Amino acid sequence: MVASDAEEKEKTGEDMVATPGPVQRPEGLAEVEEEPPKTPEPKRVYEAGTQVSCKASFDGQNHPAEVIDRRRVGRTETAGADDGGAYLYYVHYLEYNKRLDEWVEHGRLSPITSPAELKKCDSLRSPSVLSPRHDAGPGQLERKVTRNLKRRYDEIHHTAPAVEDLTPAERTLEKEHEEKTKVKNIQMIELGKYELDTWYYSPFPDEYASAFKLFFCEYCLKYMHSKKTLVKHMHKCQARKPPGREIYASTRPPSVRHKNPVCFHEIDGAKDKRYCQSLCLLSKLFLDHKTCYYDVEHFWFYVLTERDAQGHHIVGYFSKEKNSQEGFNLACILTLPSYQRKGYGKLLIAFSYELSKLEGKVGTPERPLSDLGLVSYRSYWTRVLLGLLRDYKGSLSIKDLSTLTAIRTEDIVQTLQTLNLVKYYKGQHILNVTQRAVEEHLKVHKLSRDVAIDSSRITWKPHAAPNSSSKKK
Repeated sequence: MVASDAEEKEKTGEDMVATPGPVQRPEGLAEVEEEPPKTPEPKRVYEAGTQVSCKASFDGQNHPAEVIDRRRVGRTETAGADDGGAYLYYVHYLEYNKRLDEWVEHGRLSPITSPAELKKCDSLRSPSVLSPRHDAGPGQLERKVTRNLKRRYDEIHHTAPAVEDLTPAERTLEKEHEEKTKVKNIQMIELGKYELDTWYYSPFPDEYASAFKLFFCEYCLKYMHSKKTLVKHMHKCQARKPPGREIYASTRPPSVRHKNPVCFHEIDGAKDKRYCQSLCLLSKLFLDHKTCYYDVEHFWFYVLTERDAQGHHIVGYFSKEKNSQEGFNLACILTLPSYQRKGYGKLLIAFSYELSKLEGKVGTPERPLSDLGLVSYRSYWTRVLLGLLRDYKGSLSIKDLSTLTAIRTEDIVQTLQTLNLVKYYKGQHILNVTQRAVEEHLKVHKLSRDVAIDSSRITWKPHAAPNSSSKKK
């Protein structure tokens, strides 16, 4: 009997396959119907101008921000046109410079509903107290700002004029520029051995203007779309240094912090127009200037490079108007991010003043300066002046300082005012210096870390003034 049952089960396969049948439920338990899957609720769409809290990539913390733009990233069955998750958002962090603006996903944004947070956002967007258009609210100290005071404030802080202070034509151009440049177009570049995140919009030709990443030849500054194209170009490119004339070459690194000797190359914007235009487009990715200049023929460009066995690697540059009626000895200055915080900004500034000395003129940079440019200039002026006051034991006048340094007297006065080393007496500024005060300042502004220019190695002579007046940059 047992054997026959086993044989029967083997024939029918009852041990291997379960026969489907109705599910047996205990008596009294009602059958439960399965609920259909819920459709996820659409995420909020943030319009341009909306104030939000955003988790920043630079520190992983939430910061108040403003949505500048948005773009669709694709369609899904659950993300329609009214679903914020279908967009990337370009945000500006209200507490930080535009260089940190970025594209973010919806998940990094959250609405601001707290009255305190909304008030904080409003305060971050408020005009300056020193602006003539600022209206003091209830309980605030009202202060009348004269036009002369406002002009002096702008001069000291190197600020650009407010939109309301411009002529109607300038105001229109300014607004058009702001609208066009509010979102940076190129996100990343490769230059030599460095890959750099960009900071600002730059008006590259349409063919390249919307590329996520551009690849630059570090010697001729030709830019292209792909690494493959760059590799092919490098096999053909004969350049291993910038065009123009080498006017300075050090025999050793500029300081113990540096590895390679440096060189300066003078380039005529009229003769090497393509290189200079590429240099301007490259620099605009890291400078928030009002315009980018294709009209480069009215300027000299001084390119700083590090020299090694492979060639000359671009570090930074400054440009100079060929015939500046205002006495500017520098129009634009940039140290590439890969070489910043190494003293190269002050080296560029020092070289511009060495050229001014050879011309027998005093000079000053064109305003407004970028935020990083202003920091470099203030540091340079402070260290140079403190060094002279220490060496001459304070036995100098402001005019003497200007003659020795080629720094404009107004810049000297403003720098010494911040150090409390000058006073106004009988209608003029005079030095108010003691050796003890100078030594105290030198404890903060250490001169030993400064990079230096060996003026004996400059092979440059002043250019004859052009016959025609140059255009304003």
